[in-house]
Amino acid sequence: MKNIKGIYGKTTTKQRLKKEKVALPKTRRKTMVKQRLEEEEAALSTSPRIHPYSRTPEEKSMIRPRGNGWESYATFNPAAVYESGKVHLIYRAVGDKNRSVWGYASSKDGLHIDEKLDEPIFALEDAEDDPSKEGVKEVINLNYSSGGGCYGGCEDPRITKIDGRFYVPFVYFDGRTPPRVALTSINTGDFLNKKWNWKEPVFISPPGVTDKNPAILPEKINGKYVIFHRIFPSILIDFVDDLDFDGKTKWLKGDFSINPREGRWDSRKIGVGPTPIKTKDGWLVIYHGVGDKCLHYKYKVGAMLLDLNDPPRVLYRTKNSILEPEEDDCNITYPCGAVVINDKLFVYYGSRDLTVKVATANLDEFLDAVKDTKEAKVKPTEVFKI
Repeated sequence: MKNIKGIYGKTTTKQRLKKEKVALPKTRRKTMVKQRLEEEEAALSTSPRIHPYSRTPEEKSMIRPRGNGWESYATFNPAAVYESGKVHLIYRAVGDKNRSVWGYASSKDGLHIDEKLDEPIFALEDAEDDPSKEGVKEVINLNYSSGGGCYGGCEDPRITKIDGRFYVPFVYFDGRTPPRVALTSINTGDFLNKKWNWKEPVFISPPGVTDKNPAILPEKINGKYVIFHRIFPSILIDFVDDLDFDGKTKWLKGDFSINPREGRWDSRKIGVGPTPIKTKDGWLVIYHGVGDKCLHYKYKVGAMLLDLNDPPRVLYRTKNSILEPEEDDCNITYPCGAVVINDKLFVYYGSRDLTVKVATANLDEFLDAVKDTKEAKVKPTEVFKI
């Protein structure tokens, strides 16, 4: 796939999502999912609220907006993978064109940014869908817009390594119709060498249905690939034979669900954050949740452990949130990436739909807290200047 002149006046890899001619339904699809076993809850009795630090938001951010171009408005919701001694971050950026693209940064210690590229590594552009293009009628639907970028683009990636490739599911939004889950991938060697030869992205969720928060397990379960996604209000789980979606007839269905809990901090909706991490105690899922009684639609973070051989089965789920917004987060802590380095858990999250922050915890202690009666939490880190 060749490079072409980008919408920002620089050479960048552009991708095109083929759109099938499908009449959108007038009503949303009814959520019809199978409930899989009752959830056992970890009795975490103490509140894990993190007390705000006195530092400014700018000082506490790991990645933040810069310049006047493609990442001048917001840099947030990063996917993360640890490979070849580095944490590689693919973050969502919004700039002067009001479209979401992806930027790249890396860190050797998981905390400080050692490298950050000056141009996007992935962007979607269709002249027929881009209201910023000359001659295209500006028709946007703010009901579907989240985190800015009202003209759409590629939002909130996650990343999974499978058989020498990095698979990156993400949310595609055209500015008008319901956001959908799409999938691209790239050879591991090309990725590490910063040769952005992305496979042509393809839709994997059906049209007319708002579907978000996709993540793929890094290994098969009983010969099947496992894909997480979210149709309001639940986390959905699909088992598929392969990852070769055609973008036309083969869609995610939502075979199983993990649901919000009535009367809890996550009673309104939940969604998977980072790609689940395999541990000795189960698949560690860091997720975001919103409660019905939360003022200003506050996004908090929780954790659960799923059965290694039966991922729809929830073994433990934190009673309270493990991370809550501080004052400068403006009600939003939204995780999309996590890695483990030397028994330390790093959780990368978007703060107030504007910057990237990271929180950490000792993995074994954290898992024990999720399983037991201790306080499970991740601690926001301080200050990282680029």
